Amino acid sequence: MRTLNNLCLYALAQIWISAPPLPVPVTNNAVAAWSDGARTTVYSFLGLDSTKAWSGVTNRAFEWAIGRQTWEEIEPVPGPGRLAATAQAVGGRVFVFGGYTVAEDGSERSLPHVDVYDPRSGRWSRGAPMPIPVDDAVSGVWADSLIFLISGWHDRDNVTNVQVYDPFSDTWRQATPIPGRPVFGHTGAIAGNTIVYIDGVRRNAGTPRYEIEPTSWRGEIDPTDPARITWTGLPTHPAPALYRAAAVAVGDEVLFAGGTDNPYNYDGIGYDGTPSRPRDDVFGFNVKTGTWRRLPSLATPSMDHRGMALAGDRLVIVGGMVGDQIVASQVVTAMVGEAVGRRRPSPLSPLPSSHTSLIAAISFTTESLALPKNIDVFSI
Repeated sequence: MRTLNNLCLYALAQIWISAPPLPVPVTNNAVAAWSDGARTTVYSFLGLDSTKAWSGVTNRAFEWAIGRQTWEEIEPVPGPGRLAATAQAVGGRVFVFGGYTVAEDGSERSLPHVDVYDPRSGRWSRGAPMPIPVDDAVSGVWADSLIFLISGWHDRDNVTNVQVYDPFSDTWRQATPIPGRPVFGHTGAIAGNTIVYIDGVRRNAGTPRYEIEPTSWRGEIDPTDPARITWTGLPTHPAPALYRAAAVAVGDEVLFAGGTDNPYNYDGIGYDGTPSRPRDDVFGFNVKTGTWRRLPSLATPSMDHRGMALAGDRLVIVGGMVGDQIVASQVVTAMVGEAVGRRRPSPLSPLPSSHTSLIAAISFTTESLALPKNIDVFSI
């Protein structure tokens, strides 16, 4: 038998909690975390403001030093504002790749930009441009040395290319392309030598023009020649096929959170004309065991993400869209050990003793309680 007091102490302990919000609402922003050992900082680059209009595409950038109570605005990303960029930190610098611009007439252009931010100096520089400019691509860091860009949209269609950037030599090369349908808005990361990505949107010749692609893939990077990748399909993951979810690698596991099952361009209204609804799913794929598992859900469903940051011992999701396609300033975080089930959530404060007799009087077995999917009851 377990009492409601036990439930209050453990089952209702929140995994995903609020962190200091952004100064302004932003969505479709590139996110990365950087650390020099003394401090850990989360960054938000580019994106779309609350207008959700072409004129609201921004080049603003912000940083949050873990432990501080506010975000600070930093020098904007050079060049025009853009959407669907991606960012990674390697070798003491943060790299922002690609994205697309939106003109007043609705025309869009994929940019080849590689913008390099030095957190120590607060200055920007420009890296070698992408051979094939892409946006809405998956990015990941391999062996703290190379950055992979997987598939994505290039001006008029998706590409199968896997482009590999060496931030130390500022050079590019092409790797084994993906064998599946090329997609944009897919989600993934690199854990060890393994690329994992899921879903995204394919382009059709007929109607509908854009449709979600419900497939998952893993790619094994050859350590002796990182441009050689062996691709294999994966079993279906625990959630519906997703678009613009957040992802990050934690040890041997790639974690996924949020997103939507109804793809759209950038205003949150689906290509089918139906408003897209964010999801609260969180799940992971372990590259060692080859298995999927569900994890504690987000407290607030969200979508339109361009990454999840791993900032020391915590996961961070920055901005995005919440219900009714509202652009959010929210930032949510979870301790890694709690999010992936390595340890219990910190218990809430005990209830006053005056309440315990009432609670003890309504003891129940867990089998008789229908709990939400994001609640776990721990034995004590």
